[in-house]
Amino acid sequence: MHIQWYPGHMAKAKREVTEQLKKVDIIIELADARIPFSSRNPMLDSITQHKPRLIILTKSDKADPVLTSKWTELWKNEHTEVLSMNALEQRGVKELTNSAQRLAAPMFEKMRKKGIRPRAIRAMIIGIPNVGKSTLINRLVGRKTAKTGDRPGVTKAQQWLKVGSDLELLDTPGILWPKFDDQRVGYHLAATGAIKDELLDFQDIALFIIKELRSKYPDALQRRYNLTEELPEEDTELFEMIGRKRGCLLQGGFVDYDKAAELIINDLRKDKLGAITLEHPEDLPES
Repeated sequence: MHIQWYPGHMAKAKREVTEQLKKVDIIIELADARIPFSSRNPMLDSITQHKPRLIILTKSDKADPVLTSKWTELWKNEHTEVLSMNALEQRGVKELTNSAQRLAAPMFEKMRKKGIRPRAIRAMIIGIPNVGKSTLINRLVGRKTAKTGDRPGVTKAQQWLKVGSDLELLDTPGILWPKFDDQRVGYHLAATGAIKDELLDFQDIALFIIKELRSKYPDALQRRYNLTEELPEEDTELFEMIGRKRGCLLQGGFVDYDKAAELIINDLRKDKLGAITLEHPEDLPES
């Protein structure tokens, strides 16, 4: 299956982001801690004109903490700060504000030298669909200002929001990019819910998840699906085994692969397989 999703509203959102850049001081980029590389839009470097950036790894409660720390260290530099955050926890506002202030400090120092009184930091918050932007924004602002939902494409328009007196956020719709050069990126995005389910072959995605977990977290598969015997070598055999173990059966005792696929995908998305990170820093393509 070839995975791609770049509807018209995303192309429009990309143009609007480019137009609004001159109004912001820093970029707050959200990435999914379970798929840190795949959930970062490769167009951002050119779109954002190399403005200072704060990367927030969302859904960190669902990710492998050891690997989250590795990704955090990999991406930190003089012009980029990295935080990991669970958008559903009432924490992190001060931490985020402090990071934004550090990134904006050189710009505000120049303003002071020119006799210009510092103002609130203006930040654009950007990320792929269903990365947790709206949920995080509602926590930061302290009230429900952004629509939330466990599906991609909930936010459709830009809006300015205040976080205390020190930070103003420009929320933007989730944006993907026109072509996934590596189809593994597309599969990672599909598995975690960043692409509309209606466009997907669930059995294909479930087999991809099985292959990834067999390689990286075999114990998670055995624990979740009560697989006491050795895992079979073929992914399709393991798929069938999981279906039988979980009672996904049709008349005659045949496995209902559609039902089994939906179960596996939902187990990953809803954290029932444990803390899972599908990408390791060592997996990065060589530049």
